[in-house]
Amino acid sequence: MQLLVLAGALVRRARRPSRRLGLLFKGTALVALLCVFEALLHAHLHGIPRPPRDLDEPFARHCQDPRIAAQRPREKAALVMLARNSELDEARKTIQNIEAQFNQWFNYPVVFLNNEPWDPAFVRELNASVSGQAIFDTIPAKDWFFPPGVSPDKARESMAQQAASGVYKGGLESYHHMCRFYSGAFYTQPALAPYKWYWRLEPGVRYTCAVTYDPFAAMASHGKTYGYTVALWEEPATCPSLFREVDAYREANHLPATPHFNTLLETADRPWYQRPWPVRKLLGLLGRPHTSRAGERWNLCHYWSNFEIASLDFFRGAAYQSLFAHLDRRGGFYAERWGDAPVHSLAVHLLLPPAQLHHFSDFGYHHHPFWQCPGNAPGEGQLPGNEALDGGPGREQGAAGWTRESEGAIGCRCRCGGEDGTWRRNNRGICLERMQRAAAATRVGWWERWRGRYPYSIGVPG
Repeated sequence: MQLLVLAGALVRRARRPSRRLGLLFKGTALVALLCVFEALLHAHLHGIPRPPRDLDEPFARHCQDPRIAAQRPREKAALVMLARNSELDEARKTIQNIEAQFNQWFNYPVVFLNNEPWDPAFVRELNASVSGQAIFDTIPAKDWFFPPGVSPDKARESMAQQAASGVYKGGLESYHHMCRFYSGAFYTQPALAPYKWYWRLEPGVRYTCAVTYDPFAAMASHGKTYGYTVALWEEPATCPSLFREVDAYREANHLPATPHFNTLLETADRPWYQRPWPVRKLLGLLGRPHTSRAGERWNLCHYWSNFEIASLDFFRGAAYQSLFAHLDRRGGFYAERWGDAPVHSLAVHLLLPPAQLHHFSDFGYHHHPFWQCPGNAPGEGQLPGNEALDGGPGREQGAAGWTRESEGAIGCRCRCGGEDGTWRRNNRGICLERMQRAAAATRVGWWERWRGRYPYSIGVPG
C-alpha cells in the first residue's frame, strides 16, 4: 500500500512541470496572438482611406495658346534663383531655358539671391537674359550663419565627422547653411516680401516641355498650396533624427496624425518582426534612426525641392515657422545634415490636406541626375501651326524639335528621354505613389506594385 502511495506521489510531481510548461506555452501563444492582432489593428488604423474622387489632376493635358493665357491677370509671383557668382554660365542657361519654355510670354520677375555681393558681370549677363524685371539681392549675414545656441566650433567638428563618415555633402559648411536658409529664412527675405507665390529655380536645371499656361494662376484657382515634380528617397545618413523631432513637435502641439501624414510612415512595409507594439516601442525608446518615440518609422520619401511652385503665405505663416523654429533649436541642420527637401515634405504632409498639393505632371523637368517628362499629347494637342509655339527655338517638328507623340501623354512640345522619346522618368515611382496615396481615388494594386509598375501620376498612366 505504501508503495502505491509513493508511486502516486511521484507521478503527480512528474506532471507538475508539464502543467507549468503547458501554462507557459498557452501564455506565450496568447501574447503572440495579441501582438499579431495589435499589429493588424495598428496597420488598419494607419491605413490611407480612399477619397471619393481624385484630389489632384494635371492643370493641362495638351498645348494651349500662350498668347491667350498671357492676356489674363498675373499673380503676385516671382521666379527665384539662389546662385553664386561662379555659377554664371549655368544660371544663364537655366534662365534662357525657362524664358524660351515659359517666361517669354508671361514676363514674371526673376529674383536672384546670393550670400555674397553680386559680381557686376553676373548682373549684366542675367539682366540681358530676363524678359521681365530682374532683381538682385544679397542675403543678410545672419541668415547664412549658425543660429543662436549652436556653437560654430562644435558644428564644424560635427561636419568634419560627417565628412569622414561619408555623409553626402556633410562636410560642406555652406551646404548646411543653404539647407537651413531654404528651410526658414528664405521665405522672409525682403526681396520676396511683395509676392505671394514663388517658383524655385536652380542653376543648371532644364525644362523639357513648353509651359503654355500660368502655373501661379492655376495654383490659386485650384486652391493649391505646394507644387512638386520628382519624389525620391532621402539619403538615410543625412537626417537620422529629423522625423523624430518633427513627430515630437506634432505630439507637443496636439496635431493629429492624419492619413496624409501617415503616407510617410513605413507601416505596411516594415519587416513583420518590427510591427508588434512591444518591438515598435522598444525601437522608439532606443532612438533608432528615422523612428519616432512611439516607434513609427519614416519611409524616407520626400519631394525634390530644387523644383517648387508654392505659396509664400503658407511658409511665412505661423504654423510652418513654428515648426521650423522647433527644428532650428534642435540643431540638426549642423549636428546632422538636415535638408530643406525633407523638412518641406514632412511639413506639408503634417500641416496641409492632400487636396492642397499638386504634382506638376505636365512639366518636363531635368535636374541631374533625375528627370520627369510627360510625353507629347497626340495630334491637335500640339497646336501645329501655332505662331507663338512654332516661333520658339527648337520647337519645329522633327529631330530638332519635340519627340514623338503618344496616347495618354499630356505634355506640350516636349523633348523626352529614351530611344523613342517616350520615357516618362528615369526614377522609380514608388515614393511618388506612396506620397500621393491620400489624394488618389484610383490606386495601383498590390500585384502591379510587386511588379514595379506605377502610374506616372494620379489619373495619368505610366
